[in-house]
Amino acid sequence: MRTSRSSPLSRLALRQISLIAAIDDNGSLKRAAEMIGMSQPRATKSLQEAEELVERKLFHRTNRGLLPTAAGECVIRNAKTMLAQLGKMEQELDGMAGGNWSRLRVGTIMGAVPFVTEVIQRHLQRFPQTSFEIIEDTSAELLRQLDRGLLDLAIGRSSVSSTPQLYNVTTFHDELLAVVANPAHPLVGRKRVQLEELADSRWIVYTASMPMRISLEHEYRNAGLPFPSALLETRSALATMSLIQGNPNTVALLSSDVATFFVNFGMACTLPMHLRSKSDPYEVITRRSYDLPEDAALFIEELVAGVARSSLSQSAAKLV
Repeated sequence: MRTSRSSPLSRLALRQISLIAAIDDNGSLKRAAEMIGMSQPRATKSLQEAEELVERKLFHRTNRGLLPTAAGECVIRNAKTMLAQLGKMEQELDGMAGGNWSRLRVGTIMGAVPFVTEVIQRHLQRFPQTSFEIIEDTSAELLRQLDRGLLDLAIGRSSVSSTPQLYNVTTFHDELLAVVANPAHPLVGRKRVQLEELADSRWIVYTASMPMRISLEHEYRNAGLPFPSALLETRSALATMSLIQGNPNTVALLSSDVATFFVNFGMACTLPMHLRSKSDPYEVITRRSYDLPEDAALFIEELVAGVARSSLSQSAAKLV
């Protein structure tokens, strides 16, 4: 249902919306007021007025600061979406002076980075005036940023969300997994490596509950082996490669696209292992409540078309 001009919500001021978002960022009314240049007494009154308009309490006062209520979470999410849209509008207006300018904010999980960056390069050849902001993180964090209007689209997996009905989802690329190791690892050069032979190696893994971590846990469970307890956990591809470079006895489970990227630069070697587990395919995820900009729609078309071209090329190579 649309909010009418007579609705109390229509009387929420932009300063109140900014204050609510700032409280969430700082956990403190005082720091939030300082951030937006408002006196603390005025901020206290402004928050009270906002809660009266919403007819719900937005924050609990605790010894850890102000924590949002369920209603507060809803208002914060929408407040940050509105502020992000205003920021995007300002950037677009500033860019109009330079001609046909546009800006795309793309979030991607680590495994899809090589493919996404390749599509970005093709997009820039067609639309050189496009400015890109690229955020790499987990699917869960990317969806949080998408919810708040900080991203135009995300490449990840909607299955990690408890509210998948909020999104438009297009499946576009299957993820294959590979185990990579330091080029000096003692098992490099073998024709076949079994999981139990990595007992003395240290795994670099994603944090718990992430799809790739779950896949590795499945491999150990299917092999009847205990999952290692001494791990190096990171979400960063750069940290993964730095750790592998620093110790010849380290291994990591990566998407085959990322693994190929690092192998081609001589930074790692792929171990010949047969992995039974398969990750969920990559998805392009957008918000259903958000009108997708034309440049974002074009980018998604290129992303899906790029997968089709890649599949055709691989099929042709197999026939040669």
